[in-house]
Parts: sequence; structure tokens; C-alpha cells
Amino acid sequence: MNSKLAVEFVSFKDATSSARAKKGSASPRTLVVFAGKDLSFGAQTTKLLGDSLESIRRAAASASFKGKASSVLELWGPDGLKFDRLLVVGAAAKEPPASPAPSDALSLGGYVMGKLGRKGEAVVLFDMPHELEKADSAAADLMLGMRMRAYKFDLYKTKKGDDAEPEGALSIKIALADPAGAKKLSNHADAVAEGINIARDLVNEPPNVLYPEEFAKRAKALTKVGVQIEILDVKQMQKLGMNALLGVGQGSVRDSRFVVMRWNGAKNAKTKPVAFIGKGVTFDTGGISIKPAGGMEDMKGDMAGAACVVGLMHTLARRKAKVNAIGAIGIVENMPDGNAQRPGDIVKTLSGQTVEIINTDAEGRLVLADVLWRIQDQYDPQFMVNLATLTGAILVALGTEHAGLFSNNDELAERLTAAGKETGEKIWRMPLGPAYDKLLDSRFADMKHVGGRHAGSITAAQFLQRFVNKKPWAHLDIAGVGMSSPSTDINQSWGSGWGVRLLDRLVADHYEK
Repeated sequence: MNSKLAVEFVSFKDATSSARAKKGSASPRTLVVFAGKDLSFGAQTTKLLGDSLESIRRAAASASFKGKASSVLELWGPDGLKFDRLLVVGAAAKEPPASPAPSDALSLGGYVMGKLGRKGEAVVLFDMPHELEKADSAAADLMLGMRMRAYKFDLYKTKKGDDAEPEGALSIKIALADPAGAKKLSNHADAVAEGINIARDLVNEPPNVLYPEEFAKRAKALTKVGVQIEILDVKQMQKLGMNALLGVGQGSVRDSRFVVMRWNGAKNAKTKPVAFIGKGVTFDTGGISIKPAGGMEDMKGDMAGAACVVGLMHTLARRKAKVNAIGAIGIVENMPDGNAQRPGDIVKTLSGQTVEIINTDAEGRLVLADVLWRIQDQYDPQFMVNLATLTGAILVALGTEHAGLFSNNDELAERLTAAGKETGEKIWRMPLGPAYDKLLDSRFADMKHVGGRHAGSITAAQFLQRFVNKKPWAHLDIAGVGMSSPSTDINQSWGSGWGVRLLDRLVADHYEK
């Protein structure tokens, strides 16, 4: 599952020493260098390659390799170098007016990792053919991209395949001018990678293994990094009045759970916390409003929002973030037995508001309604951000490129959008408004929880907004990015771990004191 890839930062001098070491060891040794347009190299790379440059240029001409991004020239037994293999990776700078995106080094690291394989030793000469700002930060991102690409979930495969290698079989040295600066940043990058892979593990697990009680146990493991955990069972939630959440899970033999995770890292213990809330439906049949059979197996991932929150809380604690943070997840299984919730039922939520159930497959918003109310009421946070694989409608609107953002607070929305641009976890703000709110009017209760066919993602967000009590709040609909999203240089996993980097950046940029 989580790779034990060994990565360290070294100086160019150490890389030169490695280049002179003997090749032909038990594990293949690889040198990675970066080439720009028309096979241009950085000064350190040119110096290291030396007399080998001419043969490399001839090989590049034969292969029509010109240093274009996302291209590679592979040479085995390169002349004049004490390595078994040389990878010349294209890294041409973007032409004006375009400029390198902050996530470029991350993707480059993932691309390199995809070419290295899972065995042996490698030296990556982080000497770009063009000027690079904040090289130490970019090197840390390069390492993070490698760690993200190295992830593999094959726990349940008894036959691993021909490419399977023992964990920890690949050791990488990243050489740069200032390894000390990159080392200082690597703890943060490592913590982010761990959080992402925890989230991926949770999303990838089968639903017969990861049911609500087991999910809560996995979250409890965060006590090892200093997170305080509170787990409420069905009786405790009944006593509180969390009937909206409990109604979703009442058709399952697996009891629901509510988990609150707290990290207290701010210098002033009285600083108001920031809060992150996740939808945790460990399997969603749709309930009585049952889903079609085709693709229903993907509904094991309907807890990607909760998985992100667990991964994020691990990251914040692991890197000792100077913030007070709360992570809250409502965990249920939506099943259609004789005790299941019905269309037409009316439930009284924790807020005291009543809801007419229209479609039992619109279950996630009911879970979030009670969790949002509980967190804003009990902890009075600075803001709340919830994540949920909430609607198929957001896929129709935004595909798998962006998550949908809905918010009642412009500052929070702008900060989230900026964090999305920095990390490459892109979000797009969608509208809210009174006209959409009217679609939730009910004849029999304070509201119904589905607004009809049109504007499905928006009316779902309008429903959630009724449970935040004017607290600064943002809702991220991650149905298109949290699971089964397209493979990229940094993610080959069905469960993407989307959102951990985004929210960690939000906290790091604006809320640590």
C-alpha cells in the first residue's frame, strides 16, 4: 500500500561522487538529468556529463528527442558514466506569456518516478536548464510528486504481477545546490504525502472491510501523532438528536459513527479552531431509492470527503502545524433493508429543523447537516469547510478537472481558490441564492432535501447552508475528483486523496499563528 520509498537531498558534489562509483551492482543504478529545448542543460549537468554529451546528443537525434516536457530519452550503459542507466527527462520551460505553475515540479517528480521503476538506486540531478525560483521549494515538491506517484494499493492481490518489487527497494538521492533548504521543507512534504496516502488507502478499501465502525478505528489511529479523538455511537447520537445522520444508516446492520478529531497546535490555546467536515458513506446503495447495478461498486468511495479529512488531520499533526483544527466525519452505510428510511419520511435534525425525505439516494447532505450543526454549535470555529462526493450533477457541470465550490463567504472562497491554483487541486466557484433556495420548499416539513432535476449541485449546497448558522462556510463537491478520476503523473490510484494538499495549503498560508 503506502510506499516506503527512500528519498534524500544531497549536494551536487555528492552527486558527482556517486557518478564516479562503480556500476554493475546487484540493483541497477540510474542517473536522471533534465534537458530543455533543443537539448540544453544546466551548468552542473553539463559539467557532470562531460565527454558523454556528444554521444547523448547523437542518441537524442536518433530518437527525435528535443527536451519537450513529458518526454524521456533512456540510455543503458551510457559511455563515460558509472551508471547502469541514464534518463534524460524533457523539462523545456513554458513559452511566454505562460509561466511555470507551482505544481510543475510536483508533476515532474511524478513523471520521473514513473520512469524509474521500483528497484535499485537513482541520483536525480535537480539542475534545470532554465532559471528556477525557490529551487529548494521546487525540490521538495519534486520529492512529494515522487512519493505520490510511488503509491500502490495491491493489498488484496495474491499475484502481484511481473513488476512487483519489495517495499523500500528504490533509493533516490536528489542533488541540488542547497540541500539544507530542501531538507527543512521535506518534513512538511513528507507529512503531506503521508496524509494523502492515508486518504487513498481509506477510499480504496473494499466496503466489507471498511464499514463505519472500522473507519472510526482507523481515524482513532491518529492519536499516535497527537490528535485527540472522540467517537460517538448510535445511542450517543440519538441522545443528541442527530436524527438526519442516523436516518441514513438505519437500514444497515452496520451501526453509524460520528468522529471528532482535534489538533491543538496554536500558541494560544484559546485561538478559535478551523474546522473540516467530511461525508463518510462507506457504501451507498441509494437505499430504498436504489441505484442502478452498473457501476454501483464505485460507491465504496462515497466516503472520499471523510477520508480527506482524516488524511488532512494526520498531516497537520505530523508537521506540528501552528493551528487549532477540528476534523469531523459522519460515517454511515446506506442500505435498503426493512428498517431503511423511506421517501416521504420526515426527520427532525439536530438543529431542530424538520426535513421531508424525497430521495434516499440524496443521503450525504443529511449526514453533513447534523455534523455541520454540531461543529458550529459546539466549537464556534473560525470557518467550516466540508468535503463530499455529493452530486453527480457536479460531474456534468465540471467534469473531473475541478471540484465545485459553494460558499457564503468571499474571503474564504478566494483563499480556497488561490490554494487550488497553487497546488493544482483546482476548484470552481458555483452560485448560491434565494431563488435556488425556494426549490427546497416542502408542503409537510420545514424543507425537503432535494430540489428537483435542475441545479442539483446548487440546491444540495443550499440545503447544507441552512445548517451553518451564518458561520463562514465552504462546501466542496468532490464527486469528480475524489475517486475514479483520470490518472496523472502524480496519481495512479483509484482513490486520489484529493483535498489534503489543498486544505493544508489553506491552513499554512492563512491560519497558522
